Amino acid sequence: MNQKELKQYEKLVLTPVERLIPSLAVPTVISMMVTMIYNLVDAFFVGKLGTSASAAIGIVLGVQSIIQAFGFMLGHGSGSLISIHLGKGEKETADRLLSTAFFTALVFSLVLSAVCFLSLTPLMRLMGSTDTILPFSKNYAAYILVSGPALMCSCVLNNVMRYEGKAALAMIGLVSGGVLNMIGDPILMFGLGLGIDGAGLSTAISQYISFGILLFIFMSNKTITCISLWKVTKDPGELAEILRVGFPSLIRQMLSSISTMTLNNCAMPYGDAAIAAMAIVGRITMFIGSAMIGIGQGLQPVSAYNYGAKKYARVRKAFFFTLRLGLMILGTLSVLGAISPGPVVHIFRDDPRVVEIGALALRFQCAAVFFLPFSVCASMMFQSVGKSREASFMATLRSGLCYIPLLIILPRFIGLLGIQSAQMWSDMLTCLLCAPLVIKFFRELPGEDQETGLDRRYQQSQRGREL
Repeated sequence: MNQKELKQYEKLVLTPVERLIPSLAVPTVISMMVTMIYNLVDAFFVGKLGTSASAAIGIVLGVQSIIQAFGFMLGHGSGSLISIHLGKGEKETADRLLSTAFFTALVFSLVLSAVCFLSLTPLMRLMGSTDTILPFSKNYAAYILVSGPALMCSCVLNNVMRYEGKAALAMIGLVSGGVLNMIGDPILMFGLGLGIDGAGLSTAISQYISFGILLFIFMSNKTITCISLWKVTKDPGELAEILRVGFPSLIRQMLSSISTMTLNNCAMPYGDAAIAAMAIVGRITMFIGSAMIGIGQGLQPVSAYNYGAKKYARVRKAFFFTLRLGLMILGTLSVLGAISPGPVVHIFRDDPRVVEIGALALRFQCAAVFFLPFSVCASMMFQSVGKSREASFMATLRSGLCYIPLLIILPRFIGLLGIQSAQMWSDMLTCLLCAPLVIKFFRELPGEDQETGLDRRYQQSQRGREL
């Protein structure tokens, strides 16, 4: 057992979960929060260009979700498998999985960006652009597509770092890009007079800088696994396994993109103000929800590594601790958001109609936040331990099977109120549908831990230390 593997074992198997999960979650939560903050900063500054420009940010969010969908599929799929194999003491396999995921993301992102560029106008129409929104959405989307390879590859590197238990290193790359974007927005948009092009350019630059930092961390031997073109697998089965385990992330992100497109189209009859309001509220609630995603991502390396190491009691304990932590933190954030939703929306757009629509929608979505921790913990745990079928089903619920039909059906009966409240009803249904699968999993999970070859190697290392 080398020094890096020894430290990982001691960290993920021997550290009490009450200390371990917060230590992994805090850097990830900070990363998620900074990412969401710079999305909010984009919305804030672009909102000063007008309602149509503000709505364009919500339109292009769907394109970002598509790019992230494939990045998260490869990142979560490889990261989960890497952590399980490291838990079994199989580093060479872990290196091969990382290299395969990284170079697959690089090639696919280049192809995807090129295809989207060639069909930019119909793509923006499909995403819900009106005639007044279209010029802004096309300009902003062009920069997002340029940064597509950096974004997708960063998703892979960031997630593998987290699954190795190195959330603090992953935070450095993401936070650096986010801070630069927040600084670059006002300079490029207003200082140089580039308008919405400045917002897009700032985002693209920050994405490439963030990617460069993450790649440098891997190349400077600060991680357990390493990237090499020569280590890309020659076995199609290994790539298929990455895609299988990561498939729930693809579903989750793709449905997020489709639901954003559906939301924009359903809000279109109520005007640009409704599209802008729901885009703003979506970013605010994404900021709140990002705290839970970050906390849940603190659970992922613990559940994956310990499941691979056959420490089943620790998997169970980690899940319920993460759930309690998430309920406490998100409950606090949702109450704060629901107290005065109007002024919160007003920060991003001073249009009275936008504030009126957004305030009620934000109050509904803050109520929905209480149901989020359980479904997030469940989905992330199942994906981490390789239960892709259960994780895939859960991934279809919140933004897909529950949300999209509600967006289409509710406005027929209660008009705009149906659009404003659809996410709340979707979150409630998702939580109820996830519960039976979680109960079944824990009933079938072995009650006792089992000794593995990794345990024996650790014990040998300890005896060597003593000698």
